[in-house]
Parts: sequence; C-alpha cells; structure tokens
Amino acid sequence: MSIKKDLKRDGIEVINEIDTLTQNTLSKRIADTISKNFPQLGLNSKELFINISRLNMYFAKLPNGISAKYFYKNKSIYFDYSLETHELTDVAIHECIHYLQEKCDKNGDILRLGLCDYTSGDLPGIGINEAAVQLMAAKCINNGFETEKYFGIEIQTNTATYYPLECALVNQMAYVIGENVLFDSTINANNRFKEEFISFTSAKTYYIIQKNIEMLMENQARLEELYSNLQNYDTDSYGVQRCTKEIDKQKGKIRKIFLNTQRLILTSYFDNAINLAYSPKQIENYRNKLYLFKNILGQVEGDNFYNDYYIDKMVELENRYELRKGEITDLVIVRHNFISKLVRKIKLLFGFNPDYAKIRNKI
Repeated sequence: MSIKKDLKRDGIEVINEIDTLTQNTLSKRIADTISKNFPQLGLNSKELFINISRLNMYFAKLPNGISAKYFYKNKSIYFDYSLETHELTDVAIHECIHYLQEKCDKNGDILRLGLCDYTSGDLPGIGINEAAVQLMAAKCINNGFETEKYFGIEIQTNTATYYPLECALVNQMAYVIGENVLFDSTINANNRFKEEFISFTSAKTYYIIQKNIEMLMENQARLEELYSNLQNYDTDSYGVQRCTKEIDKQKGKIRKIFLNTQRLILTSYFDNAINLAYSPKQIENYRNKLYLFKNILGQVEGDNFYNDYYIDKMVELENRYELRKGEITDLVIVRHNFISKLVRKIKLLFGFNPDYAKIRNKI
C-alpha cells in the first residue's frame, strides 16, 4: 500500500510541508522539554534536537481533534494545521517520543518501539508502551491531576483524554517498581522495566497484565464502533436496543478487566514484598508504600478489595511483630505505636492525599 493510501486510511490530509525555521523551532522546544523533565535519563538536548529535526514535518488536517501523528513508514510527523508553534500539546510530544524510542534494523524495519515488540505480529507490549509514552508526555507539559470517572471507575489522572485507564494501570506498575525504570525502558527501548517488574512479581503476572492492558484498548475501540453504529439506527428501532445492550455489556467488560488487573498489580507486588520486610525500617516502608497506593487506585462504588487487603496486610505485619519481638529488640519500640497508627490510617484510608507524590519519593 502506498504512503498516500496509508495516510488517507488514517484520515490524514496533508496541507503543506513545514518550513525549516518552524521545524527547527518545534524540534528545539520538544527536545528541551523532554530533556528538562527527565534529567535522570541523561538525555542530551542538542542530540535530541538533531534527531527530531531529521523528521519530515507537515501541517495537515487530522481526525478527531488529534494535534499530531507520527508515521513511521516515511519517518514523518504530521501536526494539526491549527497548531501554534509556541504551543506544545501532550499528543505532539507523545508522537515525537514514539520516533525517539524507535529501534530499526539495517533495512529500516521496526524491531521495537519502546516496550512494544514489533517482530511479533500481535505487537505484545503495545498497550503498556502507549500508556508509558503518554505518562511521559503528560509530565512534559505538567498536566495536573484531576478526578474523572470512566465506566464507573473513579481515578486521579493527568491523562484524561488519552487512554486514562491504561495510564492508571501502568502508573501503578511504575509506582511499585519506579518511574525512572519505566521511562528508561520507554525511551531507550530496553527490557529493564519488564525484568525488574518480573523480579518483584513473576513472569506470568507481567504477561497477564500486558495482555489485559491490550484487551482494554481493544474493548474501548470496540465501544467506539458501537457508539458509531448507534447513530445509524432509528431512535425506536430494535437495532438501538440491541446496540445499547451491547454497549452496556462492553462497559462491564472494560470495568472488569481494569479491576482484575489493578488487583493483580497490587497483590502480586505486595504479597511478595512483605516477605522482604524484616527490619523495623523495612516494615515501616512497606506499610507506607501500601498505604499510599490508595492515591493511584481506581475506585468503584461498593468495591472494598483494597480496604480489606490493606487491613489483612496490617494484621500480617502485626503477627510478624509478635513472632520477632524476641529476636530484634527494636521491634518492641516499633510495635508500641503500631495499633494506634493502624486505626488512624484505616480511618483515612480512602482520603486522597495531594502530597503523596512528595512522600512517595522518600520511600
């Protein structure tokens, strides 16, 4: 299929090529923004600028309000024709990160795109990669967190318009393993994040989560199709009833996949991590980390899984104190305030702490 046909299929209508001055302006702004926001990755702004400026850049009419689209077949990025060069959107940065994370063979064929394996036909890791890239893009433009509800799931998100549920799950994975590890694998297309997550959980767990996030994307795409089909039926037709029923069913699937995946991330990490909590400091760090997980939790009315799990783990920690208080004298001191802290934290369990990110960095 020709490039023109590919572009047409994706709803991209090219208006004109971006002039060199504007292209350099965009490239520099994007390079500076990425390097400034991820100093831990050691990204060189000048090198990023050189790489990004090598892209072919066009102004185009793009579908559904998209502000930018990277097209790997001709190494080109298409910006919405209404985009002002002094404005940077998360989607524009998102698409440039896709270009930077691309790994190709000598023939120019993609082998890997960040966390996604392009040598396999079903593109394993594409969901995790999309979410990770969007988390980076949102951080670049300092998107604020807001409370949103999707399919009955309430989350704190800074990616409200782009795969918010997938981003929420990958953010939970990053919370337990480390953001720096996630972003390193995202931009440098390596297995570090995958391997570290597996080391704290299991390979089976990682691949289930990876597949579930891809299923979330597929089910949401199916939902969009159903909404589109709904517009083609008469208001009182049987087709509307059937389509509406299917939409409700699809929403239920999405909610179930999200909750099952969230529970798996939570339990797979903290069930293993508790076995490494021996010293008073390790036990306290474990308790704090589990407690702060509530701030990135997707909540559904009537679902008390996290609440019950938290209490069970606190009881398990208390039993550890009992078993080891004769072995380590420091534990007697720690135990003195344990019950009072437990009661206080359970009372506050579902209250959002806006400073959790600051606390999180200390544990």
